Amino acid sequence: MRRTKRLLAVLSVFAAAILSATMASPAWGHGYVSDIPSRGAHCKSGAATDCGAIQWEPHSVEGPKGFPAAGPADGSICSGGNGRFSELDDPRGGNWPKTNVSAGSRTFTWTITAAHSTDKWEYFITRDGWDPTQPLTRADLEPAPLYTDYDNGAQPGWSVTHNVNLPSKSGHHLILAVWTIADTANAFYSCVDVQYGGSDDGGGDDDPPPTGDCTASAWGAAAVYNGGDTVTHAGAEWRAKWWTQGEEPGTTGDWGVWERVRTC
Repeated sequence: MRRTKRLLAVLSVFAAAILSATMASPAWGHGYVSDIPSRGAHCKSGAATDCGAIQWEPHSVEGPKGFPAAGPADGSICSGGNGRFSELDDPRGGNWPKTNVSAGSRTFTWTITAAHSTDKWEYFITRDGWDPTQPLTRADLEPAPLYTDYDNGAQPGWSVTHNVNLPSKSGHHLILAVWTIADTANAFYSCVDVQYGGSDDGGGDDDPPPTGDCTASAWGAAAVYNGGDTVTHAGAEWRAKWWTQGEEPGTTGDWGVWERVRTC
């Protein structure tokens, strides 16, 4: 009996230690830029193909923080230095889908799939004359970020938006968005291809949506959709910009969750 009590006491202490360690461990956060669509978002939606594993988990582009002084090595910045997502570092000859932009304020939206204590959000843009046919390096980027927002350890919601003031440029440029975590050694990286002075070829909202066959499943009011998911509703195909449930496509307006992709 005495031995049984002693064993139970030891097990209780052991269980308490495990519970304490579990509660003290931070929850890992995940997220990606879903609008303007990042390379990961284009892979998820099917606008870009031959993407490998990133098409199923664009929210997992996690690498060491401290960019640009530290962080992923040159040539592997878009993948966060994560070899599983090396397809994101392939410049594809400059042929990633691009979104038409112009100088001035532009809204960027992060889709968050697991919230995490946040240090800061930053956006960088490529220099004039950079080579879009080569993997991204630090030397390709302007030295100062376009935008920085410090969150002082706060946890984000499921969707985070930033109004970023884009400079005057021309042609194809790459915007690097970095979500730096406060209580881990990591950050999340998203590369966004944009085209100044051109027409969209992958996800902007400046041109009317094309007409074509809609192959996505019908929208359901009770279903949960994440950023990049597509549905068919009211004679059109729609793409979610971030997490949503119960918001009917076609009723959320230009700045709402649903983006019209094509007319069926």
